[in-house]
Amino acid sequence: MLNEIVEKRRAYRSLSPVEITLEDIRELAEVSKLAPSCFNKQPWRFVFVRDPEVLEALFKTLSRGNEWATRASMVIGVFSSPELDCKVGKREYYLFDTGMATAFLILKATEMGLVAHPIAGYDEEAAKRVLGIPSDMTLITLIIVGKHSSEVWEGLSERQKKDEAKRPERLPLERFSFIDQCPKECR
Repeated sequence: MLNEIVEKRRAYRSLSPVEITLEDIRELAEVSKLAPSCFNKQPWRFVFVRDPEVLEALFKTLSRGNEWATRASMVIGVFSSPELDCKVGKREYYLFDTGMATAFLILKATEMGLVAHPIAGYDEEAAKRVLGIPSDMTLITLIIVGKHSSEVWEGLSERQKKDEAKRPERLPLERFSFIDQCPKECR
């Protein structure tokens, strides 16, 4: 069952509107809290945005090329801070731990029949102001949420249209998976 959900998950950009209920948001939040974290510190924070006025303000923070995201029914701001999680030497775990919780949330959204597409293309400071996120915290990603549309959105670039039709190629296992030791060319 998990393999099916993982294989079904795609970062589609062609979206149709879908009603997102408070119960849907609760389900997404509930599953994310089960993610592992260093000493169970749970450093992740999410702000779920459905209000059309807040969405419109947030859409104004998006980078060029992310116009497709304005068709979202919800956007989730994912944020955290190093102070919320473990620091071991130079290693700060807040990004890793928040990433794991975010992956749980994305897989749950997929199971619910939603597209949950994380993006990096936005003005972080402007988006934090819209979302009310403290300036000293890191807005790690915005997750664009909607229903997948079988009609490819005409505003997509040619590469994006190609990616809608077929999952982009993945690296072969031997490129990122090693046994016992990383070879010299493991980058």
